[in-house]
Amino acid sequence: MPGRRQDNRGVAPYKRSLRVNQVLRQVLAEELERLADADERLRLVTVTAVDTAPDLRHATVYLSSLSEEAADGLAERRAQLQRAVGRQTRMKRTPLLEFLVDPAVVAGGRIDEALRRIHGQDIESGGTDDPAPPER
Repeated sequence: MPGRRQDNRGVAPYKRSLRVNQVLRQVLAEELERLADADERLRLVTVTAVDTAPDLRHATVYLSSLSEEAADGLAERRAQLQRAVGRQTRMKRTPLLEFLVDPAVVAGGRIDEALRRIHGQDIESGGTDDPAPPER
């Protein structure tokens, strides 16, 4: 799936799809919190959103960050996470989970970095944070 669809914008906003995504996000976030106690690779993993395919066979889980170690930990625990989804939800199928970094978080990081660079250039050129009051 190309980039993340914010709250399923760009497709028909079916209430069922939104509910399924929210329930999966909550279940996975809680389960990852439990798993982080046993597997420190998963300690800084935060679920930001879930985007489920219309047929409910696949779900993309968006995370705030995804280090190589965390990706390995998630790959090892994928079946356990899917079982948790199956136990805690009443769905005909348990979707196959795919874990990706949330593109919105990545874009926000780029914007923050650009603002820091601009702010740093202002300081180097003698600019201040507070503009000077207008002269009269």
